Amino acid sequence: MKNFLKIIKYALVLVLLLVVGVCAIYWQNDIPLTTLKEKYANEASKFVEIDGMSVHYRDEGNASDTIPIVLIHGTGASLHTWEGWVQELKTEHRVVRMDLPAYGLTGPNPTGDYSQEFYAEFIHHFLTKIGVKQCVLGGNSLGGAITWAHALKYPETVRKMILVDAAGYPMQSKSVPIAFQMARIPVVKNLFKYVTPRSVVESSIKNVYVQKEKVTLALVDRYFELSLREGNREAFISRIGRGFSDDNYLNIKTLKMPTLILWGEQDLLIPLHVAEKFHQDLPDDTLVVLKNLGHTPMEEDAAQTVAVVKVFLKKK
Repeated sequence: MKNFLKIIKYALVLVLLLVVGVCAIYWQNDIPLTTLKEKYANEASKFVEIDGMSVHYRDEGNASDTIPIVLIHGTGASLHTWEGWVQELKTEHRVVRMDLPAYGLTGPNPTGDYSQEFYAEFIHHFLTKIGVKQCVLGGNSLGGAITWAHALKYPETVRKMILVDAAGYPMQSKSVPIAFQMARIPVVKNLFKYVTPRSVVESSIKNVYVQKEKVTLALVDRYFELSLREGNREAFISRIGRGFSDDNYLNIKTLKMPTLILWGEQDLLIPLHVAEKFHQDLPDDTLVVLKNLGHTPMEEDAAQTVAVVKVFLKKK
């Protein structure tokens, strides 16, 4: 019995030393917002006060365009994910994008609410604040779920929708990024607020890309450094832990506006069968499946995906 207790004692000490070692190696302090602004804001960046947050956004392109394109990023991302699209679209269109609460330079929601209802209402407040009465609304992943949820609540504000590997329907992922997994594990998720290996961020990005060679050092740096904005790690964990568990998706079939459903064929996080559900439920839609692309096709191959968007925008 004494030997057994001694073994347990040594095992606990080893585990404790391992935890301390991991913390010592991978501990990451928050990066000051001023430092992040210097690197990730530019001359097109603006900040607007909404619901107690200073929201980072960019409003670019054709100022005379009365029906702007508004783009919403997904979990863990930022407005930078749309850069390739914006460069192609802004010559003819007005293009607006923002860092959602919990991400990018915007940072956490003071109330801690990251529900779909909150985000849909946030988009309404944002559009009202910047004077947009009607738009083409598009989003990727979480941003896609926010897009259709906002359209359900404020259909008069959405001329067209663009759903890029959008969330919303109950489904089972084929593969989940490791950062998402860690954010759901008790104890580990608490450590994740302070112990954030860059390798975990890199692995998570590669999980949603098919063409791994496109995951550059600069891309990983951006995701990693913006995740270290004060409050973003805790907000990321809160958002992942929340999920969308209600049955709001049952109302998707009531949406009437023209919709482009754009999907990476090899999306393992939100598989292709979810695209088929959107295609089945939406009465006026166009489904385009993109070969050799994953969960963030607009980032992985901006040129191929924006070409499809341009055709869709020209349709009456």
